[in-house]
Amino acid sequence: MRLVHRVMMVAAIAIAASSIHLSGQSGFANMFDHLHLAAPDPVKAVEWYRKNLGGQVTSEGTDRLMFGETRLIVQRTEKPTPSAGSVVDHIGFSVKDVDAAMKSMEADGAKVEGPARDVPGLFKLGFVVDPFGTRWEIVQDSAKLGLHHVHLRGPDPDASLRWYADKFGGTIGKLKDRIDGINYGGVWLLAQKGEATPSAGHAIDHLGFRPLNVDNAVTGLKAKNVKVTTEPRPLTLPSGVSMRLAFIEGIDGVRIELVQRN
Repeated sequence: MRLVHRVMMVAAIAIAASSIHLSGQSGFANMFDHLHLAAPDPVKAVEWYRKNLGGQVTSEGTDRLMFGETRLIVQRTEKPTPSAGSVVDHIGFSVKDVDAAMKSMEADGAKVEGPARDVPGLFKLGFVVDPFGTRWEIVQDSAKLGLHHVHLRGPDPDASLRWYADKFGGTIGKLKDRIDGINYGGVWLLAQKGEATPSAGHAIDHLGFRPLNVDNAVTGLKAKNVKVTTEPRPLTLPSGVSMRLAFIEGIDGVRIELVQRN
């Protein structure tokens, strides 16, 4: 019995250790911790996202939803600038029926940027802008439903991807063997060429990554000449959830939050 108990304990420890997969040797979990959007009424926006994209309500607060392990958090901003043209141009979301999803979103106040189209060798896709200014690429990828990718914009896409891989790790590869990107726990980071403005103040205000130790992460990023805009500090939400966080400025002006969760 003692041997069985010991084996079970070892297995439990192994499962717990594997639940946060380190992204290479970066000291970051292999995932997007959160995507931080902006809207005049966060509760109303969260309800719109829940209705049209799904997501799980969380006891952390009424300003957020869970999509797998990634949080979609909405901050109160009276007049956020649309995300299109920002360094974080849009978010990709995969559904079973892209035409039906876009029709439903349009009926609920979204602006549709033309009909969905089939991209050979990729998937069917279309673009919508939600009522709060965030641009979404709605894709029909049966291999990966839900939160699908984050699409950056900048003058040198290859340099952008190299920067993220160097700072946060991830798995470098090609989405559908066609599009260069970095896979963070099943959600891709992609980049396209184009002029862009910094993300702060836009409908997609910033991205969140999860270091295992935020103080160590900030020290390491400073050594790589990354600008730290907010030094590590504690934060406790009204719900009682506590964390330690910091902010940095990423390549091309993307705002990035580092969140160490207890």
